[in-house]
Amino acid sequence: MKTFHWFLTPIAALWLFSSCSARAADFDLVGLEVTRLLQNGHYARMNFDEKLSERIFDDYIHDLDPSRLYFVQSDIDEFSKKYRSQVTDLLASKKAIAMAREIHKRYQSRVKERVSAISALLKDGKFTFESDVSIMRDREDAPWPKDTAEANHLMKLQLEASLLAEQLRRDDIAERAREQEKESPLGDELPPREKLAQRYDRYLQGIEKADDEDVANYFLSAVARSHDPHTEYFSARELDQFNVDISNKLVGIGALLRAEDDGATKIEGIVNNGPADKAGELQLGDRVIAVDSINDGNWSDIMFLTIDKVVEKIRGEEGTEVALKVEPADGAAGETRVIVIERELVDMKDEQSAGEIFEYKNGDEVTKLGVIRIPQFYFDRQDRSRNVSVHVERIVERMKKEGVDGIALDIRGNGGGALDEVQRMTGFFNGRSSVVQIKRTGGSTQSLNAGFGKPLYDGPLVVWTDKGSASASEIIAGALQDYNRAVIVGSASTFGKGTVQQPIPIGRQLPVWSDRDRAGALKLTIQKYYRPSGSSTQNDGVVPDIHLPALTDVLEVGEAYARHALEHDVIRPASNFKPFPKESLPTAVLAERSAARIKASKDYQYVREDMIRVKKRIDENRISLNKEGRKAETKVNEARRKARNGERRARFEKVEEMDDKTFSVYRLNLDDLEIDTLQKVDRKEDDKRHMRRAKNDLEDLDDTPEWPSGIDAGKREGLNVLLDLVSLTSKKVP
Repeated sequence: MKTFHWFLTPIAALWLFSSCSARAADFDLVGLEVTRLLQNGHYARMNFDEKLSERIFDDYIHDLDPSRLYFVQSDIDEFSKKYRSQVTDLLASKKAIAMAREIHKRYQSRVKERVSAISALLKDGKFTFESDVSIMRDREDAPWPKDTAEANHLMKLQLEASLLAEQLRRDDIAERAREQEKESPLGDELPPREKLAQRYDRYLQGIEKADDEDVANYFLSAVARSHDPHTEYFSARELDQFNVDISNKLVGIGALLRAEDDGATKIEGIVNNGPADKAGELQLGDRVIAVDSINDGNWSDIMFLTIDKVVEKIRGEEGTEVALKVEPADGAAGETRVIVIERELVDMKDEQSAGEIFEYKNGDEVTKLGVIRIPQFYFDRQDRSRNVSVHVERIVERMKKEGVDGIALDIRGNGGGALDEVQRMTGFFNGRSSVVQIKRTGGSTQSLNAGFGKPLYDGPLVVWTDKGSASASEIIAGALQDYNRAVIVGSASTFGKGTVQQPIPIGRQLPVWSDRDRAGALKLTIQKYYRPSGSSTQNDGVVPDIHLPALTDVLEVGEAYARHALEHDVIRPASNFKPFPKESLPTAVLAERSAARIKASKDYQYVREDMIRVKKRIDENRISLNKEGRKAETKVNEARRKARNGERRARFEKVEEMDDKTFSVYRLNLDDLEIDTLQKVDRKEDDKRHMRRAKNDLEDLDDTPEWPSGIDAGKREGLNVLLDLVSLTSKKVP
């Protein structure tokens, strides 16, 4: 059976892509099928008993109200008594969705109560910000409010904190504008109370407009994730987005959307040469207020709809038209305009693999380093030439043609993707050998080989990781580390996801007479994976050979902190596991040199200082509502920021001058592979090659100096490690 390895990362905004039909599904029937698939297919084979019922119930409540601000203790007591031990029985008897609706309806009413109370406070309440009161930053483990009065009091404190934060933000922006002798960008912003009123109103309207599919999605997601963090239920909307993410292509208008507090949907980005760009009428900053999905005169008001629902109304089939009613960014108040766009296939080039070649000169000696950025392990079911391993293969071949002396794989922030793709890609550097071992329920294991008789590239290799490197990223990093083939450089560990998932469309499992179109899918954990050496990456992740301090080292980020994570364990090494000699990599010397550079680095000194402050703030878990106290904190933070910026500005100027004398950087994106002479990187212009984005007025006030040559501290140290590796293994000294 073909299996895939996924880790779906959250996204800040949604693209516009092709859709399925809008027929409703019988979600009790869907829930029964989800139950059957979990019982028969999940790796852990959990019993659907009272213990699991309680876990599902607790997770559903948690997902609705994670900060424990809306429900009150009597709600929890009432629903616990009625349902907490009965959820699995209700799923089996096709009565669970009624329970989910009842709880969600109570949640809606509680949100309405809180927002009503907040609205009254925003209208007439007095906030002096003079008390010594503080509130919890994270309320996940806080007790439930005992009654409505206490809940409203908690919300009042939360509102006070939000108002204070908004006022301090505005004071900071105004002060920066004065210092820089620029006009304040706050002129068009609503007063703080009105802005917060809009925000809470949008939240309430989103909750009140939830349909059966939304309720089922909340509940069935809790059912799925009660088994492990990566078993997920996808609604039809989420399944469409998942397919876009993993294939790196979409059918739509080529625009990026953002929800505005006042209910409109703003055009945040436009893909160059995409449908909207070619049509020429839609502009950055335009606000969409209504949609005619097939341009037939039937308009849908999209005010206060969630982004996923807006996207669903705009998306459609290739070659069809959609009409948008927009308030133009350059128009007069109240002006509207209708824009018609024909949908097309859009390439998400910003999310494709890309390369750079760093050319270092030391007299007559030239050292070339290749860096390959791999954002995710994407694949296309219809067109293999669009798969990430094919893209990386082509980039490596061109790098070899350019005569690179070493290669770095940059998988920082890469949340995973297709197992087949990472299996094939690991073979580019390792040849025919075990890449990963798969363990099924019952204990049987299988070793999956790279499938390459001879490596595509056998030179010096470094892999850059961080806490966001998960799933498939951990497979390639772990395998190359086990074989002593590459040096791993990064934060304390990778994410720690050691499980394999398979997406199963629920509609295919339902009876032929049922409505299947919007049944969604279950992404089911079916296996655990292990490194060739036998160790699981589950919870522990891949620990780098060379550690670069990072803020995530002190944050509760990673599988080990996730709810219901499976355990870490170890199995036997793969039968064909034969690592290269340990002395083939001078890891100890590399680590010693890197540690010396980090110790002397001002940027890493700042990181270490920030780690101490962030850890202290997490442990205290309090935020003050006293304005003078907060202003004093802000003053200290602002002084630190200015001092750092001043120091960096002077230092970065010298570093940039030295960079210009030391190396040149050449762009090697997929579009550059066939040209005869590679072009030098132009950071500012290259960032705009695929998409232009709306300008944020606040960006003009950000006086933080850009990294010299566009290379952050982590990337710079990663390049230094690769330079050291090249010099130590080939005797070349750049």
